[in-house]
Amino acid sequence: MALEVERKFLLRAYPEDQIADGTLAVQKVYHIDQTYLALSDGEELRVRRLKDAATGETEYVLTYKSGFGLVRQEVEQPISSKLYDELMSKVRLNPLIKERTIARMPDGMTVEIDRYSQFSLIVVEVEFASEEEALNFTPPDWFGEDISSSKLYSNKQLWKKLNHA
Repeated sequence: MALEVERKFLLRAYPEDQIADGTLAVQKVYHIDQTYLALSDGEELRVRRLKDAATGETEYVLTYKSGFGLVRQEVEQPISSKLYDELMSKVRLNPLIKERTIARMPDGMTVEIDRYSQFSLIVVEVEFASEEEALNFTPPDWFGEDISSSKLYSNKQLWKKLNHA
């Protein structure tokens, strides 16, 4: 099982200025529908539909995660649109909807900026090769509060609010 090492920060606003001045180079933009199939305190099983905003190409992914905070275990597997539709017809719950902008910073680091449709919330995530690298990371000034260990802003909690689960 792969490890995901990630830090997450609250943004005050979408970084339009950084994109306009070239500080952030946008690589891709996705429209994401994310639904949880099973939840427990330390585990989650979810499905995502990711639609490329530029090409319209759509992919579907099943993800299992365990743990919370900076380092978690993660397994991701592509699935067919047929399986995705079948699962969605069974759970009949509202997906968490967000727009994800994948961008590269001047140092080559990739960031993922999520703007949520159902909430007034924008976050930026950065993945790292190790926990040491994550802990040594100094975020740029336009990053806001570090919410890596805050359950309040987890996708799972946001989805629960939508579905009162």
